[in-house]
Amino acid sequence: MRLKLGRALPLTLAVCLAAAPLRAEVESKDPIKLTLHDWTGHFITTKIMGGVLQAMGYNVEYVQADYLAQFAGLEPGDLHVAMEIWETTGADALEASLATGKTIDLGETGLFAKEEWWYPAYMKERCPGLPDWRALRECAEVFATPETAPKGRYLGGAVTWGGYDEERVEALDLPFEVVHAGTDAALFAELDSAYQRKAPWIGWVYAPHWSQTKYEGEWVEFPTYEPACYTDPAWGVNPDAAYDCGKPFGWIKKVGWAGGAEKWPCAYQAIRAFRIDNATMGGLIAQVDLEGKSVEEVVQGWLDANQDVWQAWTKCG
Repeated sequence: MRLKLGRALPLTLAVCLAAAPLRAEVESKDPIKLTLHDWTGHFITTKIMGGVLQAMGYNVEYVQADYLAQFAGLEPGDLHVAMEIWETTGADALEASLATGKTIDLGETGLFAKEEWWYPAYMKERCPGLPDWRALRECAEVFATPETAPKGRYLGGAVTWGGYDEERVEALDLPFEVVHAGTDAALFAELDSAYQRKAPWIGWVYAPHWSQTKYEGEWVEFPTYEPACYTDPAWGVNPDAAYDCGKPFGWIKKVGWAGGAEKWPCAYQAIRAFRIDNATMGGLIAQVDLEGKSVEEVVQGWLDANQDVWQAWTKCG
């Protein structure tokens, strides 16, 4: 899943649109609090939606929040909308929160999520059995660092992203040590450095993202995920442990505080209507991470170029 942290981003900065507000009156002037997480794509989707809501006349506030812990703020209404819950890592937390009746599913974003172990193509020469996950049992040492040897080193995402990688290593008896990157920027900076030097590397890579177009590589093919893999130890190749499979692939959804549907019904309708695709998102992320543009500049460019698209989201009826 993440955010390039090379520049400070003001979390309450409004995305200014040239057009006048599309609605003179809104149901409430209280701020709609949109959560921000630590990856670039989430900043982009959230600032796009925030800009649209501002064009409708709503007061918008951006609040930094942990990806999984944010539900503790969404359920009582301290936070109002999260624009990206990934089926790959957040489905369990989302389902548990929806079951309380305090949050509501605001629909899919149009993005398709994939998050899995990934290695540069040159590593396949050193571990010829890849992408089959069982090859990692035999060639873990080619991924080792002085700190982890003889075990291989897997660079995971930030701890707050979830993903069950430690459990996966144990369940599949992989001789690897999971090391977590502190930020999205650190994760991909290390990948870039390793790739340039053709140094050993395996880690968490996700889509939508620009990395798959910049770097040649493959995802590890683990046993295909089924819900029982995470809940029933008897399922799968290890009869004594859960998580003996890969991560699920699938939707990225929006979720909101249930009370917001009554407080800001037109805003929630616009959020439900939000759609964007992987190719578009990958290009926007690349403008920030690779070209050095600010999130605000990239978001403004998309809003200016796609007024017919986002204005259709604002039709309240």
